[in-house]
This record gives sequence, structure tokens and C-alpha cells, in this order.
Amino acid sequence: MFESNAVKKLLNRDTTQNTNKLPIKVLQFGEGNFLRAFVDYAFQVLNKEINYNAGIAVVQPLDNGLVPMLNQQDGLYTLFMNGIKKGEQIQEIELITNIVKGVNTYTHFDDYVALARIESLEFVISNTTEAGIEYVDTDTILMRPPNSFPAKLTVLLYERYSYFKGDTSKGLTIIPCELINYNADTLKEILLKLADLWQLEEGYKNWLTSSCTFHNTLVDRIVPGYPRNEIEEYNSKLDYQDNLMVTAEPFFLWVIEGDEKLKAKLPFHKTNLDVKIVADMQPYRTRKVRILNGAHTALVPFSILFGNETVKETLDNPFTEDFVTKVIFDEINPTLPMEKEELDIFSEEILDRFRNPFIKHQLSDIALNSVSKFKVRVLPSLLEYVELNKKLPVHLTFSLACLIRFYKKEWQDRILPINDTKDIVLFFETIWKSNDLNDVVKQTLSNLDFWEQDLNSVSGLSEALVFALNEIENNGIEIGFTNFKNHYRS
Repeated sequence: MFESNAVKKLLNRDTTQNTNKLPIKVLQFGEGNFLRAFVDYAFQVLNKEINYNAGIAVVQPLDNGLVPMLNQQDGLYTLFMNGIKKGEQIQEIELITNIVKGVNTYTHFDDYVALARIESLEFVISNTTEAGIEYVDTDTILMRPPNSFPAKLTVLLYERYSYFKGDTSKGLTIIPCELINYNADTLKEILLKLADLWQLEEGYKNWLTSSCTFHNTLVDRIVPGYPRNEIEEYNSKLDYQDNLMVTAEPFFLWVIEGDEKLKAKLPFHKTNLDVKIVADMQPYRTRKVRILNGAHTALVPFSILFGNETVKETLDNPFTEDFVTKVIFDEINPTLPMEKEELDIFSEEILDRFRNPFIKHQLSDIALNSVSKFKVRVLPSLLEYVELNKKLPVHLTFSLACLIRFYKKEWQDRILPINDTKDIVLFFETIWKSNDLNDVVKQTLSNLDFWEQDLNSVSGLSEALVFALNEIENNGIEIGFTNFKNHYRS
């Protein structure tokens, strides 16, 4: 039996007798839940499985953060991976031990700059949110620290360049994990703009572009974070007090653009972790956006109108599960230019993630900005399906009808959880006043602000949507879809 939490010792290296200090190879900007459950876990796997021997120095990029707590625990924390694997509910527990030190750039700026002079340093990894990769022209090299992440990084890179006198072997491998497309390309562009703004010498800019490498990435793992609502249950599984425990799903995917040199530097191919180093990550990004995000977006209005409240409920109900499964396997996957087997494996993993009992995905939360999400995540699959098959995809078309009906705001004496921009909400309020389904569909499809094209030109789409909306209004979702499917399937 474990001790009660009141008398448990605080997690640190003495408590765990883990006194092995690793050489710092990784400089990590960000100490939040995602990086600790994703990047730090990935290097933990490298260390355990192939003795990679990589320590991490964590930089707190904002004034308020977790570095003091992280240092109090000597960089240690517990990762709980909870979810479904191949239909089985699992929980894996991992003590993460590879963080060597944490540095707050606002309280220990000199310690931050000193990191640039570490011989063993090879990588810079970041996750400072999408807003973190920004160009701020009011930042200067004399600020302690500058405000933006790129400016902080420039200070460090310039110090490394200066300290090692431009040694080409001391360039760093820079791998941002922020959720923007072409994240590394964007960061590199900003670093060069800052070099010009600060009038740094040409030698530094040449070193930055020729000795440092930049790698676009795609990251994919759901990280709920600190299990505040179930903390007693989690505490009961530990024989120490951990104030920084973090929860995540088992699924893990990291796609990094790179060549054989990067594979040699980061030999994840020698582990069981799904890290793909590829010449072009865009097919994987498209796969994620179309299947994971696209299925999410396609199911939300449909499932809410049916009466579900969460993604898991959607997968637990035979009717709504069948709808989502066919959306993915029959209508999205065939439009993607990747091997069917690879797409099917990925899709089965997605469905396991949707069924995860540890993650409560409220449909009302995912409903945020549904129109713009449908345009980016679902519409390309619908249009490519039409192009390939010369007919409408039944499930995706019905999903679009549900989206239009969802924005009417009221359904069976319920107020629906509309959460969108004022202009989109006002548009639907206006067109639904007439209750003329032909007019509602025509105006929705012709709205260039929504789709950047007039979808009335898609053969048979407007007629199918009117038919579907009539069925939804008169018969509800389940009978309405059955009638729609019987009418439109070939």
C-alpha cells in the first residue's frame, strides 16, 4: 500500500534515487503540458530504448510559468497515458527523467544566455502556441529578455555564434512544434528579419542559414494535462507527491521534415515510437486535417441534432457510429493520395481516440466556428469525391445539410450551441426567417465569404440539400438520413 498523500515525499531525484544527470542536447522553449507529454516523452523513449543519452534544458518563455515548480521536483514528473488501443482500455505510467534544468528568462536571463555556450547542445524545440511565432519590431537585442519567442531565440543563437566564433559545427537543429503550417519556415523568416532589424553581421546570417537547419513539423497527441478533477485517484497510484503530473492519450504522431542526416541525428526509427522523418510532411498534414479534424467537424451538427453530447457518445451509439465510420472509410479516405492500408490503420486509431473514455470531448466545444472548419476540413473531401465518382457523397452531403439546419439555432425545443462570428450567426438568422428551404440552401451555397466559390455549381448539391433538410425537419435525424440515403445511393 502507498502512503497517504499527506505524508508522501515530494518527487525529486533524491526521492527516486535518480541522480544520473544527462548531457544537455535539447533546448526546449515551453514547459507546458503538451511539450512535457509529447517531446520530453519522445526523448525519454530514445534514452530508454537506444541509450540516446539526451538531457533537456527547459526555457520558460513567459513571465509566469512552471519552471520554479519543475526545478523544485528536479525536472521529474509523471506521465499517465490513458485510452483505448485496439479496443482495449489501457493506462501506462511513465516517470519522465530527462529534464536537467529549467530556466526562467525573466528572472535568470544570464543563465538563459549561458545555455548557448553548452558544447553538447544540438536541438532547439518549441511550442509557444500559434501566436508565439511572431515578428515584433519593438524587440531589441539589449532587452533582458525581448518579448517575443523569435527574439529570445535570436539572442541565444547570436550568443552561440559569437562564443564559438562562427564554428559551423555548432549550428543547431531547430524543430518548432507550434500548430501552424510551415512552422519552421515561418520561424526562420522571422529570425532573418530580426537579424536585419538588429543590424547583425552577415557572418551570423550566413551561419544561421547554412549551419543551422529548420524542420517543419506536424504533432498529434491529445493532452488533457493535470487531472485536477480526478487528482485523488491519480495520487493513489504514486508513492510520492507529484505536483506536475500530466495525462495524455496513448496515440502519438510526430512528422518532421528532414533528410537522412536528421534521421541519423534523431534515430527514432530504432524505437517503437511513431516519429516519421520525411521529405514532405504535407500529405500527413492533409491526412490529419481531412480524417481526424474532418470527421470531427462532419459529425458535430449531425450528432448534436441526433441528441448526443460527446464524441464518445457518438461512437457508442450504433447509428451515429455507423455514420462516422462510413464518412471516414467510404467518403474521405478514397479521396486521399496515400496507400489504403496506411489510411485504414490511421483511421482505426482515430476511432479508438474518439472512443477514449478518459477524454470527454463535448460536441458543443467542437462546434466552435463550424462553417470555417467545414470549408477547410470537409469541403475538399466532398468536392474531390464528386470529381472522382461523378456523384455526391451521401454522408458528407447530409452532414452539410445538418450544418445548415444547426445554424437555425433551435431544434426540438432546444437552443443549439452556436458559437461563431457575429456576421455568420446574423447571416443564418436572416436567411432562416423565410423558412424557404430552396432559398436557404441557395444563399448558403452562394456565400463566397464561406466557401470562396459558389457551390450551387456543384451538380445536384442544392437539390440534395433541400431534400435532406425536408427529411430532417419532418422525420428527424435517424429516419431522415435513412430516407435520404435510400433516395440518393446508387
